[in-house]
Parts: sequence; C-alpha cells; structure tokens
Amino acid sequence: MQPTSPPGFSGTLLTIQIGQVRPLRVGGRNMVSAIGKTTVSGPIDVGILGLAGDEQADLSVHGGLSKAVYALPSEHLTWWQAQRQTRGATMFEEALAPGHLGENLSLHGVLEQDLFVGDRLDFGGVVLRVTQPREPCGKFNAVMGYAQAAKDMVQSGRCGFYLAVDQAGRLQAGAAFQIISGPRSVNVVQALQHKAWKHLR
Repeated sequence: MQPTSPPGFSGTLLTIQIGQVRPLRVGGRNMVSAIGKTTVSGPIDVGILGLAGDEQADLSVHGGLSKAVYALPSEHLTWWQAQRQTRGATMFEEALAPGHLGENLSLHGVLEQDLFVGDRLDFGGVVLRVTQPREPCGKFNAVMGYAQAAKDMVQSGRCGFYLAVDQAGRLQAGAAFQIISGPRSVNVVQALQHKAWKHLR
C-alpha cells in the first residue's frame, strides 16, 4: 500500500492503557502475559522503557528500548470485532475495548500504510519514534478467540506499531501529535509483511 497522507500530518491520542502480567492459557498450556491492558485516566509518565506501571511478560519479544510503547489505530477495533464473529468466535459479542489487543496508545488519524519506520510522533513534551510493526503470536490468537487471528493481522496490515521514546515526559488522553517524517523508505505494513509472512504460510 502507498501512503495516503503527506509528511507532517497529525493525529490524536484517544486513550492510554497499561497492564500487568497475569495467567493466560494458550493451546492447552498455562502461560503468563500482559497483553490485555486497561485504560487509565489522567496523565502518565513515559520513560525510555515505556509507560509507568506497564509490564511485559516476555522481554525478548515485547518491551525494551526499541519496543517501549505499542500503539494501535483505534479505527481497527470495529474490524477486529467483526473478524472474531465471522471466524466463529460467537462467544465474544461485546465490543473490543481499547487495550484488548495489547495496545498502550489508542490513536486516531494515522494508519500503518501512512507511517514509516523512523517517523516520529511529536506530542510536544514527548516524542516517540516508529521502530517496527507489531508481529502477531500465539497469545494474540488466544486473546482474539480464533486460530487465524495472526494471519489476519499480517494480511490486513492492521497490526499497530512499536515506538521508542526519543523524548521522555508525560502523556494524557486527548493530546494531539504531529508526524515528523524520517527516511520514509519502508512503511509499517511493508515491514510487517516482509518479516512475518514467511512464518505464517
């Protein structure tokens, strides 16, 4: 997909979510995960390793300097809810809440095909840099309630993206941000499909 918005476009931070590590059953095995996150009110501190109070269960795949914060376009939640029901996860009738897919930041106004690795989200007091797409895993399938969720993420490009913290500070829901363009050689969707598709065939 080609970018549909020019460099310098803007968006809004709708909600902020954090989560703690807790038990999760995946494929008959008991594991731990912090994928399900809860919306917080008020401002929250953002450090170089992410949001205050947020946890990650497996630091080899989530967290760290290059994956400190996970953001997802809020526009995707309706699509993901429809996919769950289409794929037979009829026990999930409630609408997906922000944070269900593990996202720390629910954004409005930016999509993966418009953002490139190296672009920065400038909130004024906080600057976050796009480092890579979120890649799906077995825990994602378990949380979504159907086995094809990971493949749907790759095929649709509705994956969200990880962010490094270039400038720490405080964030609050409702904040606007500007996109500062980086090299703009590979967008988030292209990076996801290049990295993940070969593992999901």
